[in-house]
Order: sequence, then C-alpha cells, then structure tokens
Amino acid sequence: MARKRKGDKIDGWLIVDKGLGYSSSKAVAIAKRILGAQKAGHAGTLDPLASGILPIGFGEATKTMPFVVDSTKEYSFTVCWGTATDSDDAEGDIIHSGGSVPTKDQVEGMLARFTGDIEQTPPIYSAIKIDGERAYKLAREGIVPEMKKRNVQIHKLSLISHDADKGNSCFEVTCGKGTYVRSIGRDIALALGTYGHIIELRRLRVGPFDLSRAISLEKLEELGHSARALEELLPITTALDDIPALAVTEDEAKAIKFGRSLTLTKAKQGTLVLLAGGLPLAIAEANPDGDGNMTVKPLRVFNIG
Repeated sequence: MARKRKGDKIDGWLIVDKGLGYSSSKAVAIAKRILGAQKAGHAGTLDPLASGILPIGFGEATKTMPFVVDSTKEYSFTVCWGTATDSDDAEGDIIHSGGSVPTKDQVEGMLARFTGDIEQTPPIYSAIKIDGERAYKLAREGIVPEMKKRNVQIHKLSLISHDADKGNSCFEVTCGKGTYVRSIGRDIALALGTYGHIIELRRLRVGPFDLSRAISLEKLEELGHSARALEELLPITTALDDIPALAVTEDEAKAIKFGRSLTLTKAKQGTLVLLAGGLPLAIAEANPDGDGNMTVKPLRVFNIG
C-alpha cells in the first residue's frame, strides 16, 4: 500500500519573484511549506545571484512543466566591462582584468551579431552534465570541463543603458530554451576585444508568466497557509495558453482516463488540451489515422476533482 503524501493536494501555478541569495530549490521548499502542499517543482533554474520569475508548479501542474521549461524567456542583465571571471558572473574568481570599456556605439554595433540563431559555449559553472557529472561540480573540484558549443535562439537583444564611468551596460534579451545569459555577456565583451562578466541578472518572463502575476516569498510568508495565499495560484491550463483546447464527452473522458486513444473527426493535428466539464482532462497528441479521422492519444492525464 502506497504511503500517503504529507500535505494538502494543491494544483496550480505559483509565480514567485525570487530574490537574491538563495537557490531555486530552496524557493520551492519555502513555497511548499507555506502552502502546505504535497508536491511542487520549478520550471527553470535561477542561480542564487539571479532574481525574477520562478514558476512553481503544484500537484497536477507539474505535468505541464515541459511546456514552461521549453518556452521563450526574457531577462535584463548588466555587464561589467574590463574583467572576466571563471563563472562569467560576480560570484566567480577573476581570471582576466585590465580590459577596456567599450563606447555605447561600439556596444550597439555588436547587438546584431548576437541576434538570431547563434552559437555559444555554456559557462563551466552550469548544470550541464559532462560524462554523468554536473559541470559546476567538476569546476568546483578544480577540473575544467570541456564545454561543447550549442546553438541557441536570440529573438531580441537591446541595450537599455550604458555608463562609461561605472564601466557597465544594461541589456534586455528575449531568448529560447537553453540560452545562457552569462555566455552572452562574456561573448559580447570578447567580440569587442575586452573582458566582461554579469553583475546583475533578472528574469522578466517565462512563457505566459511575467512579473505582473508574481509574488515575493516574503509576501507569501506574510499571507501564510491561508485562503488568501491560495488565491495567488493560477490554473493549470495557464501554462498551456498557446495550445488548442478540445472538449470531449463524458464517455470519451472515461476512455482517456484509462489511457485509451480516441478516434475523432473534430480534432486538429498536433498537441491538444482535452477538457471535460470545463476542467482540464489531459494533454494529448492528435495525428491522422489514414481514414480521414484523427487518433487522439493521451500524453499526460490530470487527476483533478
């Protein structure tokens, strides 16, 4: 007999405005404790030195996690020119110094080069696995991991401000999955013939979630385990706003709950959110069956109600 989970069964998304100085995992643990929830996880790590949007999925919302992790993200970040660190941010040790501070025109002239599909090398202090070990763990042990270049998509990169006296510039970037903002700052500096590292990083948006929907952990702590705190939760389907929804009948819903596929004429090819009685039932995939119909196969079935 399975052991019953501790806590309440809570389903939905909590959008946390994470502060500085603690990990994403700690943020999840704090939110889970405050709400008294059974199950929770975050959609995309923010380093302790980064702040901003951290979507936390509770209960059945964790089944929609991949759609959030793979979504477009927006960041603001500040580059300190003239100095490089081994972590490409302010937490690391200085490995190069004495570089020049570029002009505003020079920085702006470099933006197009880092927009579109670009190639970048992730920082050695990252969660990428190298022969089964996290790169940051190897780096902390004094082993310099060989980081392979990867292709990432930069939808938009803008210079927000430039302070030559302070020797730094602030940017905003909209990017795709797997992009390392620390690498963008480092590589822009190298392309300008100098050094640079990130001294401030804030995530402004993850998919459909932005700061207008976010709450700080300090505010959540004030609300405590209360109905008011639960009101901060967003519906499971918020993470699936860009996916077409399809209502099914009661009999069709029963089949889906047992993991069976449906043959439907009304479905469109691709990923779907199936609804039953107005509630999310499942994430499904619809494909042609060769007879003019669609075979709708459940991928993730929700246990709601």
